[in-house]
Amino acid sequence: MEGVHDPIRHLKYLRQSLSQDNESIGFFLSAGCPLSVTMPEGQWPLIPDVANLTKFINAQLTTDVKYGTLLSELVKAERNPENIEDTLSFLRSLLAVSKGGQVRGLSEASLLELEKIICKIIVKKIDVLLPPQETPYHQLCKWIRSIDRKTPIEIFTTNYDLLMEQSLEDLEVEYFDGFVGARRSFFDLRALEDNLIPVHWTRLWKIHGSINWYKEEIHGQKKVYRSSEIKEDASHLIYPSHLKYEESRKMPYLALIDQLNRFIRKKSSLLIMSGYSFNDGHLNDSIINALKANPTAMVLALMYGDFEDQLPEGVVRERYPEAYRLAKNQHNLNIWTFNKAIIGTTPGRWSLSPEYDDADTDLRAFISSSKIDDTSDRKENVIKLGDFAVFASFLKRIIGSTVGGANG
Repeated sequence: MEGVHDPIRHLKYLRQSLSQDNESIGFFLSAGCPLSVTMPEGQWPLIPDVANLTKFINAQLTTDVKYGTLLSELVKAERNPENIEDTLSFLRSLLAVSKGGQVRGLSEASLLELEKIICKIIVKKIDVLLPPQETPYHQLCKWIRSIDRKTPIEIFTTNYDLLMEQSLEDLEVEYFDGFVGARRSFFDLRALEDNLIPVHWTRLWKIHGSINWYKEEIHGQKKVYRSSEIKEDASHLIYPSHLKYEESRKMPYLALIDQLNRFIRKKSSLLIMSGYSFNDGHLNDSIINALKANPTAMVLALMYGDFEDQLPEGVVRERYPEAYRLAKNQHNLNIWTFNKAIIGTTPGRWSLSPEYDDADTDLRAFISSSKIDDTSDRKENVIKLGDFAVFASFLKRIIGSTVGGANG
């Protein structure tokens, strides 16, 4: 039987948690976040989601015979050709066994060239700037700098774009992303693992790499560095795949996954996820294992849209089945969709108590109602914090007043 969840109570808890200056608070931003940025007519989205980015890349390479071979082999391996992250992961798994011969009709040189072409198209498509008006990214940064914090904010992201960097720099919020140096910034594993970073600096951890990270082989050693400019012909370090690279402990990917684990294992930590669909099994395992190890931690996943999709002929389908499965078995993973939530392993709809008629107007502003269906007048309460833009406005409301900065 479906339960109910009191939206005022849970919004109050969230606001109170976000108002602390000495608690471990983190954000996990994923592919859905750039979709929340308002753009002029005909220019939305600023950056497409994974499905549309994949369509764009596939369209760009329709005449490439080698890419066609890769996709056909991908389908034979029962992988998804409509997800570019699957394509890159599959390509790199072939690269790992392609030395000295061909694999699935592709040579090592062909695979290397395909990887370079794919990454080049990705970089060109997502190397964009936030529009000049205040965006959800800027609102997040304004909230970060609104309190003199005793514990730094940590931002984890699977996105390769530079939108978070731009907004932090627009508002002059100091941050550390694992790299040090000015000309060819190198990854400083010791600073990350031993936390040798000023406490007032925000941490930005780009789990899947970035369009301005590069890999080079120098004197037989593979080195990763970050540049302040985007280089078209360099070897971009974009890795949605989870392959164990050579000297993997020195490579950023596993170090940053470790950092996510360390964060969740901190006492009473709160990680708020936005734009993440729980389709990455490796990340899901890392999050759940850390939550199991630390019952005082909380991960709150704010999901876009309703709990279920209404399909033709009255068919109902869960929108985020993997997220729901995990949350129903892990008490400190909570899922909020627009119309329902899973809190403390219990699924339920949002239901506003009559006693809250005169409740906090700041919180009531984030609770609306909508018709359950077209066949009746029944309504349900709705909380749309799963839209990154709405969540950013919630953060702005916590500040209490607009803080001046690059955009206002």
